[in-house]
Amino acid sequence: MKNLLLSAFVLLSAISAYAQIRIPQPSPTATLTQNVGLTEVEIVYSRPGVKDRKIFGDLIPYGEVWRTGANASTKVTFKEEVKLGGEAVPAGTYALYTIPGAKEWTVIVHKNTTLWGAGNYNKEEDLVRFTVPAATTKDFTETFTIDFSDFTSTSAHLNIKWENTLVAIPLEVEVESKVMAQIKEEILEAEGEVNPELYAGAASYYLESGKDLKQALIWVDEAIKANPSAFWLIHRKAKILAKQGKKKEAIATAKESMKMAKESPQGDFGYVKNNENLIAEINKSK
Repeated sequence: MKNLLLSAFVLLSAISAYAQIRIPQPSPTATLTQNVGLTEVEIVYSRPGVKDRKIFGDLIPYGEVWRTGANASTKVTFKEEVKLGGEAVPAGTYALYTIPGAKEWTVIVHKNTTLWGAGNYNKEEDLVRFTVPAATTKDFTETFTIDFSDFTSTSAHLNIKWENTLVAIPLEVEVESKVMAQIKEEILEAEGEVNPELYAGAASYYLESGKDLKQALIWVDEAIKANPSAFWLIHRKAKILAKQGKKKEAIATAKESMKMAKESPQGDFGYVKNNENLIAEINKSK
């Protein structure tokens, strides 16, 4: 009996010791956090490797629901409502499933995030489905990768890459209403003194989004008044003037910004070149 108990103790000790050994994951887990516009997106997924295998159409069959990675299903969290593949997706966390095909993939935003892989997947729990083209690339991706590219102020591509396949999913976010609400609250309806940095930000947004350039000029002048040595703000003013078609004023302002940048003890932060480029663009358009 004593020998039996001793053997059991040794066995349990061995199992316990083994359970504490940390070894590298074959498909390591990754967390990707990315801001698109003003919206934060987080993706948690596992990253298998090709490892000399044929992936799509073989290891991952065409026409079948896939966890979009390894281990548990891939999770995507949108902090605010977005459009993914043209479909409205409310803020929240979802499982991201796909159905690979040779030329086209079905992308599935799924409400059940508790599943291990595609086991017990139920189509009735889908939030939305849509299709996107699948491209064959010359670049080979050994480790399954999800990333973002092609950013604008309101959009990006959510990319799925593995082997020689690239699937780019369009992602759109709302920016206009959020920025205008801030401008209204912090500047247009503000009581008391306004932080000059807010004027600078509002001027930049109006410039980049093609809004009222007269108002943008007023705001950037207010920002410069508070910080007259800020050559980057003077460069911004030159860009507004150029967009207004005031070419002589724009060139003179750009030269002023460039001179200040050259003389700055902290360095020019690239604004000498920025102003040279702006002046060249203005002269080219004459």
